[in-house]
Amino acid sequence: MRKLLFLLLIALLAVVGCGNNETEDASAPAEKEEGTDDLTPVKFALDWTPNTNHTGIYVAKEKGYFEEQGLDVEILLPGEVRVNQLLAAGKADFGISYQEGLTQARSEGLPLVSVAAILQHNTAGYASPVDKNITEPSDFEGKKFGAYGSDLEKAMMTTLMENDNADVEQVDFITTGDSDFFVAVERDVDFSLVYYGWTGIEAELRGVDLNMVYLADFADELDFYTPIIATSEEMISANPETVEKFTAAAVKGYEFAIDHPEEAAQILIDAEPDLNPDLVKRSQEWLSPRYQDDAERFGIQEKERWQKFADFLLENEIIDEAVNVDDAFTNEFLPEN
Repeated sequence: MRKLLFLLLIALLAVVGCGNNETEDASAPAEKEEGTDDLTPVKFALDWTPNTNHTGIYVAKEKGYFEEQGLDVEILLPGEVRVNQLLAAGKADFGISYQEGLTQARSEGLPLVSVAAILQHNTAGYASPVDKNITEPSDFEGKKFGAYGSDLEKAMMTTLMENDNADVEQVDFITTGDSDFFVAVERDVDFSLVYYGWTGIEAELRGVDLNMVYLADFADELDFYTPIIATSEEMISANPETVEKFTAAAVKGYEFAIDHPEEAAQILIDAEPDLNPDLVKRSQEWLSPRYQDDAERFGIQEKERWQKFADFLLENEIIDEAVNVDDAFTNEFLPEN
């Protein structure tokens, strides 16, 4: 059924063209804009509203790192069709994805590949106002959780609670979807899963004290790479030089953000003026040292961590078939420094 739905989606994309009149292919460059005749056009899709997970891409574009590599990069804002589907259909060449989403996509037949980890460790965790007294997984019992409604959510929480000798069935899952976290925890729920680098920093600015229970602190298999830079097997096969050039420029952009968080934040603010500048600056200050963290170089990915999480998904029946993680990621295109 999943493969049938995927085929139907591809057919739909071919018809609507994601807003274009003609179907495009990842291996066939789009029409070049005036003044960029000597540059290869590349489409990069964001997963969410522009934020500091994306800063390195904006830096690479503003600083001319992509142009130095002979690339004219267009940043696509998120729409109704998600990044993984855009990549698989050839409607985007690269994009922001997540290890959890890419692994599930590969299990469903979408040949996607991660070429770089944006963050070395998972910064997602269960956030709650301090007056809820939720400081460890066992405290989830008897509480209301603001959920998106996915099987993966419950599997992750089950793992953390079992490791803490607690029962996930004692948690009330309430589907809140994309509701504002601060409204939800004040009105509807006790805690929810967030990325501290954005929502946690916003809480600091609002003067809201939070307790955080990080996934990675309570289960090694949940220290997965999120977010990541992804592309398709077709792109790697047809245009390996473009993949190498794009990755080199993107890495340079993130390395700049590591060394110059203030300037990098301002580049993102200038490019996306609707963002809260205080939030961007504080978030960038918090996130910049976590891009590379304890890795030998930015972007590197370890097979062991991909395998642990793939096994977790299979054991919890989130995916139906085992995924060969050697095909799901590569460090081949990262610059050697």
